[in-house]
Formats: sequence, structure tokens, C-alpha cells
Amino acid sequence: MTLSIAAKHAKGKSAQDKIFGANAAAVAAAAKYGADKVTNATIGAILGEDEKLVCLPTVEKVYRSLPTNEVIAYAPISGLPDYLEAVKRAAFGPYVPEGYIAAVATAGGTGGIHHSIWNYLDEGETALCSDWYWGAYKVLCNDMMRGFTTYKMLDEHNKFNLPALKEKVEELLAKQDNLLYILNTPAHNPTGYSLSEEDMDGVLAVLKEAAAKPGKNIVLLLDVAYLDYAGEKDEVRKIFKKLSGLPANLLTIVCYSMSKGFTMYGQRTGAMIGVSSSKDVIDEFAAINQYTSRATWSNINRAAMRTLVTIYNDPELLAATEKEREAFYKMIKARADIFTEEAKACGLPMLPYVAGFFLSIPAKDPDAVCDKLHEENLFCVPLAAGVRVAVCAVPVAKIKGMAAKIMAAMKACGEV
Repeated sequence: MTLSIAAKHAKGKSAQDKIFGANAAAVAAAAKYGADKVTNATIGAILGEDEKLVCLPTVEKVYRSLPTNEVIAYAPISGLPDYLEAVKRAAFGPYVPEGYIAAVATAGGTGGIHHSIWNYLDEGETALCSDWYWGAYKVLCNDMMRGFTTYKMLDEHNKFNLPALKEKVEELLAKQDNLLYILNTPAHNPTGYSLSEEDMDGVLAVLKEAAAKPGKNIVLLLDVAYLDYAGEKDEVRKIFKKLSGLPANLLTIVCYSMSKGFTMYGQRTGAMIGVSSSKDVIDEFAAINQYTSRATWSNINRAAMRTLVTIYNDPELLAATEKEREAFYKMIKARADIFTEEAKACGLPMLPYVAGFFLSIPAKDPDAVCDKLHEENLFCVPLAAGVRVAVCAVPVAKIKGMAAKIMAAMKACGEV
């Protein structure tokens, strides 16, 4: 019998992350056969056509020019005050919601998700998400002794499945008083799907109806990690105006990340931005999430926060940054367009892709399909409902022909 001295809630916990595992297999294959013979479609970061990690040039210039004090000094627990103002502009653009708004700096977008689960669900209550989801959501819930359940994201016509969401919301609220709904849009990970404005209207109608039930509290967590690669920068932000004037017991938390939009993945900097029609709810939001920050990481990366502030307070730097982002967005979109066209040509089923780092192929046994692809030195990520392809990381030369290889693997595994 294995000796364990861990607390009861910690016993047996182990994170076998499929994304990092798939990447490790791809790296090993590249070392064995040569990088030119291997296609690594596992990495959730932008790689250029030379397959090297890219950094926005203006971001790098600003970051490297910071004085030493701005790199090494502690930051306030809630975040630098000018960062907390600038990050709202970075997230919302011209579509700032009406109401009370507060931001709290977090360790990446993940930190905001962590705080939301901890502070807006009681132990034993269950968070809600779509059936296509980033696996860390479930890990976070499990670690904090919260449940995690899903609804079917798309209907038989590959449209957003509002009836399924409504049914699951009602089911959960019959058993618990707090609802935390995690919605990753635009440029959803792992499918590349984005909710339309009409879809968002439907979601808010469902949540407002739920908020009308006595004694119920509703939190909509919008994970917008891929916002800056979701399309035209102002167009994709229109949904934020819809967060205005919601019921006082319906709080929206927008989890913003510098990982993708600033290509600063390892700096672990983001923010959770609360939007409410109630000053009390927002005052509480700022207080309890600052408290939880103190109880976890204390404070976050000062240099990355200062980088965002410097860029957003300088029109020339901001214009340069946005131009560089747009170029990378177009690069990723060109790759996705090739894959989508070739998938259609060979009959490979895939979920509707709008924008973002990833696209997905539904499969009953994703692990078997990915294992089969290893024979072609093609590495993707097996998820619960299918196979994720990171078009952000694969150059055009290697994108070409990928769909046909995946289709062949699907056939060999009896998927189609």
C-alpha cells in the first residue's frame, strides 16, 4: 500500500495534462527524426513560419526598456492603479459597459478563473461550461472541491445550443443557489467558434430569467483570452456593451490575459474585470478577490503590467502593437482557411471555425486518432470530445495536407 500523508482533499490528485504531454511527444519525435519531418500542432502559442515562438516587436521593445525598478519591485496586491485603468481599455476598447466596473490583477487569465470559482461558488456547488472546453477549467474546479458540468455547445446544425444551456441552468439552480457559467468567447478554445451578437442576447436572456428566481445569484465568467486574435479589434468587442444594466444579482466577470494579446505567456499577467449594476456587488468583488490574491500569489508581475500601461498610454506604441497583432491574426487565419478548405474537400468533419488559435475535429476516441497520427509524425491534442489542432503553431507548408492525414487516421480508427 502506498504511503500518503496528504490531507484528505489532496489525496490522489495528479495533473496529467494532455496538451503538455502531446507537445513532449512531438518534441521527442523532432529530436529523433528532425524538426522538418514533424508537425507539432499542440502548442497554444503563436509560432512564425520559421516555427519559432514570436513576440510582438513593440511589446519586446517596451518590456526591455523598462528601468530596473519597474522589473524587480513589488506591485500592489490588486495591481498597479494605472494598470487597473488601462486594462479596462485594453479589454473593452470603445465598448465599455455601463455600470460599476472594477479590475483586480491576476496571474494570467487562469488566476481570474481561479478566483471566480473560489469566491462565487460554495464547496460542493457546480460550475457550468460547454462540452467543448479548456481542460484546466475542470482541474480548477476539482482542486477547490467544486463540481464541473457541461451542456452541448452546438446543436445538430452547428449553431449555438441555447435550449441546452437553458435546460442545464435550470437543472443546476434547482439544486444550488449560486450559478457560475464559464463562457469562452470570442475565438473559443479549442474550437475557434465565436458567439454572435444574437447568441449573446440569448445567453443573457437565459441568465436574466435565472436571476429573477428568489435567492439565486448568477455569475457570467467571460474568458476572453483570445480576444485580440478574434477578428477586427472593435467589432469583436461589441458584445461588452450588452453587459450594461443587468440585474444586481447577475455579475459579469471578464477574464483578460496578456499571454496571447501581448505574447507574454510566461509572464503570467492578466486581470479579472467585474461589471455590475450594483456598487455593493463591485465593492465586494474588489475586496474579496484582492483578499484571495493575497492568500495565493500575493502580487503579480510588475514589469508586464507596466508594459501594458506604457503601450496603452502612448498612441504611437499602441498603433504599432495593434498593427503587429493584426499581421499575426491574418497569418493564423490564412493557415486556418487552408485547413478548412482542405477539410471540406476531403470530407473531414470539423466544428465551425471563426477565429483564434485552434480548431477541432469531433471524434469518439480522440486518443486513438492522435496515436494513429503519430505514425505520420503529426501531433495534435486529444480532448474529451475530439481532436484539437493548434493552427497558431503550424506553418503554411505543414498545414497543407494535414486535413487529409487526419481524415485517413479517422477512417483507420473507424470514426468516419
